[in-house]
Amino acid sequence: MQIKNSEELFVRLLSLANSAEQQMTKALPKLARAAENPKLVEMFEHHLEETEGQLERIDQVASTLDITLKRIKDQSMAALIGDGEEFIEATEKGALRDAALVGAAQRVEHYEIAGYGTLCALAYELGYTEAKNILAETLAEEKSTDEKLTSVAESKVNKQA
Repeated sequence: MQIKNSEELFVRLLSLANSAEQQMTKALPKLARAAENPKLVEMFEHHLEETEGQLERIDQVASTLDITLKRIKDQSMAALIGDGEEFIEATEKGALRDAALVGAAQRVEHYEIAGYGTLCALAYELGYTEAKNILAETLAEEKSTDEKLTSVAESKVNKQA
Protein backbone atom coordinates (compact mmCIF):
# COMPACT_ATOMS: atom_id res chain seq x y z
CA MET A 1 0.00 0.00 0.00
CA GLN A 2 1.36 3.38 -1.02
CA ILE A 3 1.32 5.99 1.78
CA LYS A 4 0.97 9.44 0.24
CA ASN A 5 0.69 11.82 3.21
CA SER A 6 0.90 12.10 6.97
CA GLU A 7 -2.82 11.42 7.41
CA GLU A 8 -2.44 8.07 5.64
CA LEU A 9 0.67 7.35 7.70
CA PHE A 10 -1.31 8.04 10.87
CA VAL A 11 -4.06 5.62 9.78
CA ARG A 12 -1.48 2.96 8.95
CA LEU A 13 0.29 3.33 12.30
CA LEU A 14 -2.99 3.36 14.22
CA SER A 15 -4.03 0.20 12.36
CA LEU A 16 -0.72 -1.44 13.27
CA ALA A 17 -1.22 -0.44 16.92
CA ASN A 18 -4.67 -2.00 16.81
CA SER A 19 -3.25 -5.23 15.43
CA ALA A 20 -0.46 -5.24 18.02
CA GLU A 21 -2.86 -4.78 20.92
CA GLN A 22 -5.18 -7.50 19.58
CA GLN A 23 -2.22 -9.87 19.41
CA MET A 24 -1.27 -8.97 22.98
CA THR A 25 -4.75 -9.85 24.27
CA LYS A 26 -4.00 -13.40 23.13
CA ALA A 27 -0.38 -13.48 24.32
CA LEU A 28 -0.73 -12.04 27.82
CA PRO A 29 -2.78 -14.94 29.27
CA LYS A 30 -0.11 -17.35 27.97
CA LEU A 31 2.61 -15.28 29.63
CA ALA A 32 0.69 -15.22 32.90
CA ARG A 33 0.29 -19.02 32.86
CA ALA A 34 3.98 -19.51 32.02
CA ALA A 35 5.30 -17.24 34.79
CA GLU A 36 5.95 -18.43 38.34
CA ASN A 37 6.68 -15.20 40.23
CA PRO A 38 3.33 -14.03 41.68
CA LYS A 39 4.12 -10.35 41.05
CA LEU A 40 4.94 -11.09 37.42
CA VAL A 41 1.76 -13.15 36.97
CA GLU A 42 -0.24 -10.28 38.47
CA MET A 43 1.46 -7.79 36.15
CA PHE A 44 0.61 -9.82 33.04
CA GLU A 45 -3.01 -10.18 34.17
CA HIS A 46 -3.28 -6.46 34.95
CA HIS A 47 -1.70 -5.51 31.64
CA LEU A 48 -4.32 -7.61 29.84
CA GLU A 49 -7.00 -5.38 31.36
CA GLU A 50 -5.02 -2.30 30.32
CA THR A 51 -4.61 -3.69 26.80
CA GLU A 52 -8.36 -4.12 26.45
CA GLY A 53 -8.73 -0.46 27.46
CA GLN A 54 -6.06 0.50 24.96
CA LEU A 55 -8.03 -1.21 22.19
CA GLU A 56 -11.07 0.82 23.24
CA ARG A 57 -9.00 4.00 23.01
CA ILE A 58 -7.85 3.09 19.50
CA ASP A 59 -11.49 2.63 18.52
CA GLN A 60 -12.30 5.97 20.16
CA VAL A 61 -9.57 7.72 18.15
CA ALA A 62 -10.77 6.08 14.93
CA SER A 63 -14.36 7.10 15.67
CA THR A 64 -13.41 10.65 16.64
CA LEU A 65 -11.45 11.12 13.41
CA ASP A 66 -13.89 9.10 11.28
CA ILE A 67 -11.10 6.68 10.36
CA THR A 68 -11.59 3.14 9.14
CA LEU A 69 -8.79 1.00 10.53
CA LYS A 70 -6.99 -1.17 8.01
CA ARG A 71 -7.07 -4.93 8.47
CA ILE A 72 -3.35 -5.55 8.63
CA LYS A 73 -1.15 -7.69 10.85
CA ASP A 74 1.65 -6.10 12.78
CA GLN A 75 4.43 -8.50 11.82
CA SER A 76 6.91 -6.95 14.24
CA MET A 77 4.60 -7.63 17.18
CA ALA A 78 4.04 -11.16 15.91
CA ALA A 79 7.80 -11.70 15.91
CA LEU A 80 8.22 -10.28 19.41
CA ILE A 81 5.43 -12.51 20.72
CA GLY A 82 7.03 -15.46 18.94
CA ASP A 83 10.28 -14.76 20.77
CA GLY A 84 8.43 -14.90 24.08
CA GLU A 85 6.80 -18.18 23.12
CA GLU A 86 10.23 -19.60 22.26
CA PHE A 87 11.46 -18.66 25.75
CA ILE A 88 8.52 -20.53 27.24
CA GLU A 89 9.36 -23.64 25.23
CA ALA A 90 13.10 -23.40 25.91
CA THR A 91 12.94 -23.04 29.71
CA GLU A 92 11.46 -24.82 32.69
CA LYS A 93 8.92 -22.94 34.79
CA GLY A 94 10.83 -20.94 37.40
CA ALA A 95 13.09 -17.94 37.88
CA LEU A 96 15.08 -18.37 34.67
CA ARG A 97 11.88 -18.46 32.59
CA ASP A 98 10.54 -15.47 34.52
CA ALA A 99 13.70 -13.49 33.71
CA ALA A 100 13.32 -14.41 30.04
CA LEU A 101 9.64 -13.42 30.10
CA VAL A 102 10.44 -10.06 31.66
CA GLY A 103 12.98 -9.43 28.90
CA ALA A 104 10.53 -10.46 26.19
CA ALA A 105 7.78 -8.32 27.71
CA GLN A 106 10.08 -5.31 27.92
CA ARG A 107 10.98 -5.66 24.26
CA VAL A 108 7.25 -5.52 23.51
CA GLU A 109 6.78 -2.49 25.78
CA HIS A 110 9.66 -0.63 24.13
CA TYR A 111 8.17 -1.37 20.71
CA GLU A 112 4.77 -0.10 21.85
CA ILE A 113 6.31 3.00 23.46
CA ALA A 114 7.97 3.82 20.13
CA GLY A 115 4.71 3.27 18.25
CA TYR A 116 2.52 5.35 20.55
CA GLY A 117 5.17 8.06 20.78
CA THR A 118 5.14 8.34 17.01
CA LEU A 119 1.34 8.36 16.91
CA CYS A 120 1.21 11.14 19.53
CA ALA A 121 3.74 13.23 17.61
CA LEU A 122 1.85 12.77 14.33
CA ALA A 123 -1.50 13.52 15.97
CA TYR A 124 -0.02 16.73 17.36
CA GLU A 125 1.35 17.78 13.97
CA LEU A 126 -1.95 16.97 12.26
CA GLY A 127 -3.91 18.98 14.81
CA TYR A 128 -5.68 15.90 16.18
CA THR A 129 -5.63 17.25 19.74
CA GLU A 130 -8.23 14.90 21.21
CA ALA A 131 -6.62 11.88 19.52
CA LYS A 132 -3.19 12.94 20.81
CA ASN A 133 -4.52 13.16 24.36
CA ILE A 134 -6.21 9.76 24.12
CA LEU A 135 -3.08 8.13 22.70
CA ALA A 136 -0.93 9.82 25.36
CA GLU A 137 -2.89 7.89 28.02
CA THR A 138 -1.84 4.63 26.40
CA LEU A 139 1.74 5.82 26.01
CA ALA A 140 1.85 6.58 29.75
CA GLU A 141 0.49 3.10 30.55
CA GLU A 142 3.12 1.43 28.38
CA LYS A 143 5.90 3.40 30.06
CA SER A 144 4.53 2.52 33.48
CA THR A 145 4.39 -1.18 32.60
CA ASP A 146 8.00 -1.05 31.43
CA GLU A 147 9.05 0.53 34.73
CA LYS A 148 7.14 -2.12 36.72
CA LEU A 149 8.80 -4.89 34.72
CA THR A 150 12.19 -3.38 35.49
CA SER A 151 11.31 -3.26 39.17
CA VAL A 152 10.27 -6.93 39.24
CA ALA A 153 13.42 -7.94 37.37
CA GLU A 154 15.76 -5.96 39.59
CA SER A 155 14.10 -6.79 42.90
CA LYS A 156 13.90 -10.55 42.58
CA VAL A 157 13.62 -12.30 39.25
CA ASN A 158 17.07 -11.65 37.81
CA LYS A 159 18.85 -12.52 41.07
CA GLN A 160 16.93 -15.79 41.37
CA ALA A 161 17.66 -16.71 37.75
